[in-house]
Amino acid sequence: MDYQEALSYLNELNKFGTRLGLERIKRLVELLDEPQLKYKTIHVTGTNGKGSVCAMISGIIHQSGIKTGLYISPHLFSYTERIQIDGAPVSKAAFANCIGVVKTFADQMIDEGMESPTQFEVLTAAAFLCFAVNKVEYAVIEVGLGGLFDSTNVVLPEVSVITNIAFEHAAFCGGTLEGIAHHKAGIIKDGIPVVTDAKGMTLDILHQEAAEKNTDLFIEDTDFQAQFLSYDGSRQYIAFASNILGVKEEFALNLLGDHQVRNGALAIMTAYLLANDERRITAESARVALENVRWPGRFEKFDINNKRIIIDGAHNPAGILMLRQNLDKYFPDEQRVFVLGILKDKAVAVMLKTLLRPNDIVIATEPDSPRMADPSEWAQNLDIKYVQVETDRQAALTKAMALTQEGCLLCLTGSLYLIGELRHILCEIKENEKRNI
Repeated sequence: MDYQEALSYLNELNKFGTRLGLERIKRLVELLDEPQLKYKTIHVTGTNGKGSVCAMISGIIHQSGIKTGLYISPHLFSYTERIQIDGAPVSKAAFANCIGVVKTFADQMIDEGMESPTQFEVLTAAAFLCFAVNKVEYAVIEVGLGGLFDSTNVVLPEVSVITNIAFEHAAFCGGTLEGIAHHKAGIIKDGIPVVTDAKGMTLDILHQEAAEKNTDLFIEDTDFQAQFLSYDGSRQYIAFASNILGVKEEFALNLLGDHQVRNGALAIMTAYLLANDERRITAESARVALENVRWPGRFEKFDINNKRIIIDGAHNPAGILMLRQNLDKYFPDEQRVFVLGILKDKAVAVMLKTLLRPNDIVIATEPDSPRMADPSEWAQNLDIKYVQVETDRQAALTKAMALTQEGCLLCLTGSLYLIGELRHILCEIKENEKRNI
């Protein structure tokens, strides 16, 4: 199977949609000889921030001289981004080979009378297999949806991490915030420590689950915390402290935003817990990793053609609120120009009200998804300085770039489907700039 054949097969699996449950993935990894148990794992769930936390934890482990896998979703531009080893996506050939092997056993399951695995289940099994074949020592595994019945929930981690818990994917996770919290808590395993940033009622649910599983729960702002110190125009500096660990350290963090201070605290606490049994992981390796960590599309800065650009994958109310707070913190006075596309199953009105100021400019466009919200419908209700609908995404970016004059900030946001495509275009522009220097 080559890469295009792998993509065609994955596209065929889309017809099965999202089907939570562990029966199919358990049989699939059984046929693959349980590849997810051949290395140590860290399992990460939450509503927002789990991708950034995964990037930080995997960066720390890799910086410690340990061969490290990272499984994330969704991708921004290429499926290979979902399966990374030592900070780089696997090759298209390696990706296709693993998908091909998994397909063989998925077909066997169908012959046995079972349901076909879903696309995400096949991708997850392929990631597990790829890490085993490449003999990684540790793999950081990001939950796709919820946790309890997510196909990643067949790992036996060294540490489980649960970031914040907010209202999202309610249709799949019980319909209420309480139900969502129970699904996130589903990754808690007997005796496996848990690091969390949950608050209020959702934290109470994690407490209950941890008690039933006889495991330690390490809570941000109680057992450990991080505080913003300063910003040098490139990185922010944070102070991490934990009375339980007897630790107080300062770190430079290459990801901006108050939420990344909290995410950094989760990653650092996880690293210290891992270091109890893994002596190669040190405060110094964490310091170097966090100083250089990158997480594409998450309050990511671009400077192109003397224009300042922020790319952020905020795609729900909680994410949009964090984006607005960070824009107000780092760029309080600049004229803001947005390229904005949103999915219709999100709280579109809430997101728009949270994000936009009266003086903002918006080019409204369509994310590349059948779930996209029609921009001509939501844009007509905006009470801002200027709004234009441009359904062609590249044309929307071109228009917005033209409107981004000196003293302006261009922000691309609203959907991961949108920013992945536009980020790829900007990367190509940046590469052309370098060639012409």
